[in-house]
Parts: sequence; C-alpha cells; structure tokens
Amino acid sequence: MREIETLIATLSGWVWGPPMLALLVGTGLYLTILLRGVQFRALPRAFSLIFAKDHGHDGDISHFAALMTALAATVGIGNIVGVATAITLGGPGAVFWMWLTGLVGMATKYSEAVLAVKYREKGECGMRGGPMYYLAKGAGLPWLGRLFAVFTALATFGIGNMTQANSTARILESTFHITPLATGLVLMVLTALVILGGVRSIGRFTSLLVPFMIVGYIGAALVVLVLNAAEIPHALYLIFYHAFNPIAAGGGFAGATLAAAMRYGIARGVFSNESGLGSAPIAAAAARTDGPVKQALVSMTQTFIDTLVVCTMTALVILTANPWMQDVSAGELTSASMAETLGSTGTFIVALATALFAYSTLIGWNYYGEKAVEYLFGPRSIRIYRIFFVAAVIVGATTSLEFVWNFSDLMNGMMAIPNLIGLLLLSKVIKAETNRYFKQESRPESSAAPETAARSSPKARRSARATSGDPRT
Repeated sequence: MREIETLIATLSGWVWGPPMLALLVGTGLYLTILLRGVQFRALPRAFSLIFAKDHGHDGDISHFAALMTALAATVGIGNIVGVATAITLGGPGAVFWMWLTGLVGMATKYSEAVLAVKYREKGECGMRGGPMYYLAKGAGLPWLGRLFAVFTALATFGIGNMTQANSTARILESTFHITPLATGLVLMVLTALVILGGVRSIGRFTSLLVPFMIVGYIGAALVVLVLNAAEIPHALYLIFYHAFNPIAAGGGFAGATLAAAMRYGIARGVFSNESGLGSAPIAAAAARTDGPVKQALVSMTQTFIDTLVVCTMTALVILTANPWMQDVSAGELTSASMAETLGSTGTFIVALATALFAYSTLIGWNYYGEKAVEYLFGPRSIRIYRIFFVAAVIVGATTSLEFVWNFSDLMNGMMAIPNLIGLLLLSKVIKAETNRYFKQESRPESSAAPETAARSSPKARRSARATSGDPRT
C-alpha cells in the first residue's frame, strides 16, 4: 500500500509540475488574445447579466443559481489554506502570480462555458453538458470525453467529498471540540437533504449559502484591513516587488526564490479557481439562457470573485499581520493573522468560514459527479451515485486522508488535460460565438436611429395611417 501511495504522490507532483501550469496559463493567455481581452472589456456587462431572467429558454436554473453552484465548488479551503500555502512557500510575490492566473483564467472559464452551453443537450434529469459533451460533439473525440468523465467521477469522491468532510471535521474539532463522528453524521444528513432534490435543489441552496458565506468572510477581512490600513501599502509593495525578486529569510520565514513565487502562486491560483479543469462548465450548462455567450460572461465572474476578490482578501489579511514571518504553519496562518487583530473572534470566523467553504464545495462537486456518472452509465446511475456520495461523507470525516488528497490532486490534473485539448481544438468556435453575440448586441443600437427617424417623419406617419385605415388620411 505504501508503494501505491508513493506512486500516486509522485504522479500527482508530475501532473501538477511546471509543464501543466504552463499549459493552463498559456491556454488562458492564448484565449485572452484570441478573444481580444473579453474578460476586461465585457466585465461590466458580465456582472449586469448575473441577475438577468431568461424565462422561457432552455435550462434548469437561472444564471445566478448556475454561478452560485459553480462558486460553491470553487470557493473552498483553497481560498483560506491555499493562499496561506502560496505565501508560506513562495513568499508575498506568489500573490501577484495568483492574480495573473486569475486574470487569464477568466478567459478560460468564459471559453469553457461557451462550449458547455453550445453543445449541451436535454436529458431525462435536465440539461447536461460540459467537457465530455463538447469533446464528443464538437471536437469529435468521444473517447476523450469518456476519459474526462471517468476522472471527474473519481475526483468527486476525493477533492469534492471526503477531503472536504475531513477538513470540516478537523477544524470543528480543534476550534469547538466537536467530535469528527458527530460532524460526519450532521454533514451526511445535510448533504442528503440538498442533493437528493437534484440540480434545482442544489441551485436554491447554493443561492442562499454562497452569497452569505462570501460576503460574511469578505466583511470580516475588510474589518481587519480597515484596522490595519496603515500596513496595506507595504503589503502591496511586498507583493509587486517580490513577484520579480527573491525574498530573503527573516524572522521565522524561510525565504523564497522567484521560481517558488511563480510556481506556488500559479499552482494555488489554478487550484482555487479551477479555470481549465473543466468542472465549472458542467454547472454552466444547466443555466436557463438563450445563448452560450450570455452564460459564459456570467461564468467568468466566478474566477474574478474567487481569485481576485476572496483570495486577495485572505492574502492582505496575512501580509498586514506578523504571523507569516513567525514560522506559523500554512494551515493555521490565516486564523493566526486574523486573530492578531480580532482575537478569539478572528479564530472563530476563520473556523466557521473554512467549514462553510468546505461544505459548499462538497455540494457543488456532487453535481459535477452526477453529470459525469450520467454520461458514463445513463440517468439511472444517478440515484446509486448519490447514495454512495452521501455515505462517503462520514468516511471522510472520520479517517485520515493523505492518500485521498494526493489521489484527488492527480485526478484534478488528469481532468484538465482533455479539457484543455478541447478548448484549443474548438477555439475557433468560441471566437465565432463571441463575435456573433457582440454583433447582435450592437445591431439594435445602430439600426434603431434610422428606424426611429423614419417613424417620426410626416411622410412615414401618413403612410402608416393610410395602411391601417386611419380616417385622418
């Protein structure tokens, strides 16, 4: 067994090595150039569409609910522990590379959603779509789609279930002295109540939980930053300066090279926002919308919120405090940093946020697993999958999961490979859909003026009255 664990850890380290990170960021950069920076020029439009109501169109849930389901899966312990790990191993400069990953990752997330909606189809259990469908129907590679679905189904039980339950149980045990068994039982019941109702139930639940937990965490972080406002300029200086310069050891900090800043910043950024992994487009495919681009614009705000907002709040809280220079472990760094300003209240807030983030990830990833299993084995397999998924929660809460963590990382990396192949092969389709949407958006404005002028002219009004039989003619 030890040999298998060593093999999995080695494979995971290789998959998430520099070639994969370069491929993920390189794909995002390529799509950014191809789409003429759609994530920058259309960001205001994207936020305005989040609450748009596309009644009468195909889909199971609203734009907002689809976004919240995807955010539920991505806003997790990576936003708290992942950021702390990046700073601990890569120094403050890692935050800059995390931001860069988020900025180009928005184009990747946008592209995934365009393809997910374009190639989705109606099934017995609602809309279904994602990389497996656009790989099969768009790229003509059904075997690669099946491979993606296998990796997704396996990853769901790891990173999407047992590791999240384990993280929740450990934080509640250390902070509130709640036994892992009790946490596991409660989580199992709460998970069953949400997921057994299907995507609509998941959408309603995440629409309530996710905004609450994100706003609550950001609010607490802002309180800390207001109280430490004098330290923010120095924190920003550290981020930008050490993005291109190594940081020497000092205090309890071991120091970090430029290569480490890039590696851990990019790795933790990708791990947090999941841009390129192919998970989020599965939720995007369920959105009620009249076109691929509209939901894609909404979907790209997920990466913005996750990395450029939530991760940034965590990073600034850490860098405006002292514990990061005092050899505090990554797992405790965010809690210790917030506690330095807010005392035990800060510890309580981080513990609660970690538990909620982990639980929301569990709910969101369940939906991804459902659709992967449905693609492989048909709709009847979903009910069986849900039973096993719920049962795995208590297993994760009560056992040690170092092997599962490594296995989950490996499966996540393996998901990304076929998904990135699909994005690159179908990049012309993404560009064509994007151009079509923005041309349609600009057409009414350009044609409205002549039409209005014609209607306002006396000759046009007389002609209209004659045609309608108006007695004034």
